[in-house]
Amino acid sequence: MAESMSGFTRSHRCTEVTNEQIGESVVLMGWVNKRRNLGSLIFVDLRDRSGLMQLLFDENNIGEEGYKKAQTLRNEFVIAIRGLVQKREGAINENLKTGDIEIKVLELRILSEALTPPFHIEEDSQTKDELRLKYRYLDLRRPDIQKNIIFRSKVAKSIRDFMYEEGFIEIETPMLCKSTPEGARDYLVPSRVHPGNFYALPQSPQLFKQLLMCAGYDRYFQLAKCFRDEDLRADRQPEFTQVDMEFSFVDQDEVMDVNERLLAHIFKECLGHEVQLPIPRMLWQEAMDRYGSDKPDTRFGMELVDITESVKNCGFGVFSNPAQTQGSSVRGINAKGMVEMPRKKIDALVEFAKGYGAKGLAYLGINQDGSYKSSFAKFMTEEELQAIVEEMNAEPGDLMFFAADTNKIVWSVLGALRLELGEQMGLIDHSKFNFLWVVEFPLFEYSDEQERWVSMHHPFTMPMDEDIKYLDSEPWKARAKAYDIVLNGVELGGGSERIYDPEIQEKMFEALGFTKEEANERFGFLIDAFKYGVPPHAGLAYGLDRLVMLMLGCESIRDVIAFPKVKDASDLMTGAPGPVDEKQLEELEIALDLTEQPEE
Repeated sequence: MAESMSGFTRSHRCTEVTNEQIGESVVLMGWVNKRRNLGSLIFVDLRDRSGLMQLLFDENNIGEEGYKKAQTLRNEFVIAIRGLVQKREGAINENLKTGDIEIKVLELRILSEALTPPFHIEEDSQTKDELRLKYRYLDLRRPDIQKNIIFRSKVAKSIRDFMYEEGFIEIETPMLCKSTPEGARDYLVPSRVHPGNFYALPQSPQLFKQLLMCAGYDRYFQLAKCFRDEDLRADRQPEFTQVDMEFSFVDQDEVMDVNERLLAHIFKECLGHEVQLPIPRMLWQEAMDRYGSDKPDTRFGMELVDITESVKNCGFGVFSNPAQTQGSSVRGINAKGMVEMPRKKIDALVEFAKGYGAKGLAYLGINQDGSYKSSFAKFMTEEELQAIVEEMNAEPGDLMFFAADTNKIVWSVLGALRLELGEQMGLIDHSKFNFLWVVEFPLFEYSDEQERWVSMHHPFTMPMDEDIKYLDSEPWKARAKAYDIVLNGVELGGGSERIYDPEIQEKMFEALGFTKEEANERFGFLIDAFKYGVPPHAGLAYGLDRLVMLMLGCESIRDVIAFPKVKDASDLMTGAPGPVDEKQLEELEIALDLTEQPEE
């Protein structure tokens, strides 16, 4: 039976007790992490969110009844103790903050008993993710996970402190919004009061923060919950937290300056790390050409080399055909010193490349004697091969890989292969934090799925002044006043200057294929607001989860979110999503038809 804690008031958390309290009486509360019964003595490691404290139970101090009670303790029992702080008589544990002191227990209360947990509560658990997430409330007791969650809170406070000092106002925006399908899929919420109509959970507060600029709140921010119904991966969840901000009467340079100082503040305060300012900038086109990615990892080299001109008239059709096709290219990367890579490993890299859209992956190695190890050398002359070697700056011992296809596929394949080889070859210094701004993105990208031009960022992104002329006839040429902040090859966040001229906004909608009626149906309230005096404005949003993940060196954002979802967007702990009562569906006037439809 659980005992009352009446009369007990916790005086310290475990690691708040120090040598300065030796001889003093303290009251601690927490979970039994481990118990060791030596017969005449019982040692218990007590755990709370701060760490561990060793407790000593001696019948001479706690009495016969108290000692019998201590003998019943098991892992994860919740207890309260009163005792005296003393120097450890046994071996000192230098790995613990409290490793040279212990508590001589005088009184024990068992506040809650516990079943044997399905896995041990310990750091760096090897337990399968599925089991840990099913019992997430136990997993959250693990010291490493607790450190992550507490660190996240510290980062959030650091952000708020900085933003308040910079004159920002924290304003919450609605969770129940109008669906404006342009980007990822919305999560929809049916309305009982308006049958057949739905709210959407916000993918971002984009429209509301622009309305706040119209309303005169010239510096807004919030830690906003956002929702996107999209496939998951290590740095993506269906619900996530965004550090969202918007400014009036600024251009992108001012936005970037504030955010550089924000990042420097966070890293200094939370990690003690100095971020070198200003953060370098790179044009989107340069990033794609050099790294095959608009979020390049600049911690190592192995940059892409464009050999299109050199192979345009070669005898190898796999190279020459794309080299002569508009919008296609032949590019390579040089894995220095890797010519001895076994064929099995090369074949694995070929399959890896196919996963990014490649039809294949050509390779050319230079043996130490100058001979070639290649998948295509027999189709080319010595002069053609030598031209490639010179362009790739290759020498004996090197192994080169090539992709030939549309630029989009070539960048995707070699950008991913570069990162894979960088890891395999140990080229990446994981202790580094390399920041980079990527600027001047294309305003549009073509969607093969929708067979039309779509916004690379969103429909309210301002074009470069000199590119506005392209909106009517050649939208693919238009560049955006957009900027992404990248850390170690991961997009931390992005933003843009916004369109505030109604004529430019109308041209933008037309370029996206929206009629006036469709634009008004989706964004009418914003269009109307702009008729009443809108200031020039710009903004940016970070993924808070990604930021904390990278700061801590975690492999997944699930390690920095208290209650994450798994790959299929389900919650293994609560069982969400799940069925609802028929009565609830009736109130919403929703009928389900889950019968399988015949294939066409």
